[in-house]
Amino acid sequence: MTTQAIATRRNWRVVDIVVAALIAVAGGVIFWAWDQGANLITAFTTAFPPGGGLYVGGWLLPGVLAGLIIRKPGAALFVEVIAACSELVMGSQYGLTVLASGAIQGLGAEIALAIFLYRKFNLPVGILSGALAGLGCSINDNFMPWGWNIEWDGGSKALYTVFCILSGAVIAGALSWLATRGLAKTGALSAFASRKAGSEPAFR
Repeated sequence: MTTQAIATRRNWRVVDIVVAALIAVAGGVIFWAWDQGANLITAFTTAFPPGGGLYVGGWLLPGVLAGLIIRKPGAALFVEVIAACSELVMGSQYGLTVLASGAIQGLGAEIALAIFLYRKFNLPVGILSGALAGLGCSINDNFMPWGWNIEWDGGSKALYTVFCILSGAVIAGALSWLATRGLAKTGALSAFASRKAGSEPAFR
């Protein structure tokens, strides 16, 4: 593929921007709903705080999904940040911190796709994207000045990190890959490079 062809493939089109915005707004609704669900597992997280990491995958899903569908540099980061903005507008219980967490999580998802130069979007890449988004979430929560876990001991932070990575890999990574595959089979992704995702090999 020529340099010009690669540049053309990576340039954002109007349809990319529109669909990214739609995913982001829908992601904001998911974020807000996930916030409410977090309140329902308070008993569990109070008894075993690091276990909360198993729940974070829903906050990572929009960015990974956008990256797998749009397949353009910046899609995962853009959608995760805009979704966080949408969540904030709807009244997030976490306040302005959602903007920072959205950026860090989106960056994690983006790095996984960039490692493969935005040329591979199989199941392992999707899982890696979700896992790195989960790692970003744990870094935000464990080590940033606004992080919820800043006062935890090292062991608790390590467990939380492992759980965030697992949650990201399964909920954000594997489920986003399956969703992209399913959408492609319906023909809904005909305008994107992911239009053939329904028939792409899972591991190649």
